[in-house]
Amino acid sequence: MAKGEGAESVSSAGLLQPSILKPDELIRSKRESKARLSICSKVCYAIGGAPYQITGCALGFFLQIYLLDVVQLDPFYASIILFVGRAWDAITDPLVGFFISKSSWTCFGRLMPWIVFSTPFGVISYFMIWLVPDISQGQVMWYLFFYCIFQTLVTCFHVPYSALTMFISREQSERDSATAYRMTVEVLGSVLGTAIQGQIVGRVDIPCISDPPFLNTNNSSVVLEEVNITRDTGSLSDTRNAYMIAAGVIGGIYILCATILSLGVRERQESSELQLAEPVSFFQGLKLVMKHGPYIKLIAAFLFTSLAFMLLEGNFALFCTYTLGFRNEFQNVLLAIMLSATLTIPFWQWFLIRFGKKTAVYIGISSATPFLISVVILESNLVMTYVVAVAAGMSVAAAFLLPWSMLPDVVDDFNLQHPDCRGHEAIFFSFYVFFTKFASGVSLGISTLSLDFAGYKTRGCAQPEEVNLTLKILVSAAPVALIIFGLLLFKLYPIDEDRRKKNKKALQDLRDEESNSSTETDSTELASIV
Repeated sequence: MAKGEGAESVSSAGLLQPSILKPDELIRSKRESKARLSICSKVCYAIGGAPYQITGCALGFFLQIYLLDVVQLDPFYASIILFVGRAWDAITDPLVGFFISKSSWTCFGRLMPWIVFSTPFGVISYFMIWLVPDISQGQVMWYLFFYCIFQTLVTCFHVPYSALTMFISREQSERDSATAYRMTVEVLGSVLGTAIQGQIVGRVDIPCISDPPFLNTNNSSVVLEEVNITRDTGSLSDTRNAYMIAAGVIGGIYILCATILSLGVRERQESSELQLAEPVSFFQGLKLVMKHGPYIKLIAAFLFTSLAFMLLEGNFALFCTYTLGFRNEFQNVLLAIMLSATLTIPFWQWFLIRFGKKTAVYIGISSATPFLISVVILESNLVMTYVVAVAAGMSVAAAFLLPWSMLPDVVDDFNLQHPDCRGHEAIFFSFYVFFTKFASGVSLGISTLSLDFAGYKTRGCAQPEEVNLTLKILVSAAPVALIIFGLLLFKLYPIDEDRRKKNKKALQDLRDEESNSSTETDSTELASIV
């Protein structure tokens, strides 16, 4: 009797009143308010995506022309560096994903320590890529070594950062909103990478070597070419210094963004899906992930569309410089593309919410094809090139936003179908990046070799017609074919808006059941104490 009276007094005092009145509503309200992210948190999270895009854009647009015309490597060796570096970068993604899955939670989280400790070493290795060593032998090994080291360290930054999407909130709407913030900043980071690298380097003309006029004796022709090379040595030194200055500025931004991310974002362990009594091993999870149909179809479709834009990115500087003849304007054309992409990210975020993600893919990515064709067919015209660049930037924005917006939907679908195998978010993100990077390495290696076979002249003021034709194929015909094939594959992707909403509701019901079960357990323990 005393025990019952004590329970009633506690209830009448109001201590247990909230649980007795509407426990489900109160639990749901508390959970949603806890899962909601502040604008400051979203901005800090988004800023963390800038370093990867800034460095990746600088390397993607400028590394090939840097190796060919500044370091003056043979195109064959440049292709080896580009292919091996990208292939190694692809391999490190699943390896880092594996080690992350084995990491334990610390007071800083499970993912954040990877981001913090990889940053200073990544900045150092990035700077070394843009340094021309004063050695007569071993330049190829120098760039290959530091390119691979940097790709490893930036992977240690970006894979946990990508997986962090699933750990900042358990609410899909909050994750989608944070992803939109992230994509906006990442495209802005690409603009910064293009602007910093392009404007600093663009202020110094890369010296070119004109073909020597025809002379009767071979010796005099050789002497004249040597004179031309000697005359350009001072200007080439200025160009190399400009690349190092740009690398130093980008390295400083890298450190600043990583600091803001680590201080402004809290990694929430409870935001991951329900914890398992017996965690599934990495390789068991990998086997299940690779058998998940929506994931395979999504990465296959985006593999080809991503390759299209990577081919464009890797060869556009050479295309503008030699085929279009805009030697001193190509960095501004690149900047126009990235600025257009940045400004249209909010539009595509609104579009995918209003019309669905699959519709956004079809319209957003396919819109690049007429502009890729026109830039080759139309006569070289600077104004028209800028118009095409701005229009193509809109499609680049869609290609940036949509893969990262749709991957969380696939993860939710997987977690719903495999409730006993969760906690492998890093596998989804790392292997998506793995496939795209590996294929990108192959495509860049092949494209550079194609230029070599076409007769590319290092530091030439003009290129043979075969080189111009090859560049037209690499920035127009090949990307258009890849985009069309990727969109055809995307029709097989099964998660439309109806399925996505059903998955969201089903996952919410699972969380409610576990929350209610936890509440009942707590109430039972409290009753036994009282």
